[in-house]
Amino acid sequence: MTRARQIKGALAFRAGWAAEESVARLYEDAGLPIVARRWRGKGGEMDLIARNGAGFVFIEVKASQSHDAAAYHLSPRQITRLFAAASEFVAQMPLGSMTEMRFDVALVDAIGRVEILENALAG
Repeated sequence: MTRARQIKGALAFRAGWAAEESVARLYEDAGLPIVARRWRGKGGEMDLIARNGAGFVFIEVKASQSHDAAAYHLSPRQITRLFAAASEFVAQMPLGSMTEMRFDVALVDAIGRVEILENALAG
């Protein structure tokens, strides 16, 4: 791997981490505590998981130059993996698949503005 690729990768990682932190603060400020960050299961990874009463909000964070560009990066294949990861996560809960779930997408643009699309993914 070239040095330029290493730097680009490190910058992308830090930008993604900063976007997730910004989104997490918004949820926590709204009274939805973050219970997991970058939760990884066999089916995939969830960027953030927030507690919403007895249920959970699964949050996919997408960052890019604009909100539209960020939304474009969410593929059908990735959505399938998000559903699989969420199913695996709630399987550990007392109500299992009967646990209340919501799937949000948080879009973060280049200057850090966040747009949250609540219940953006129908499961």
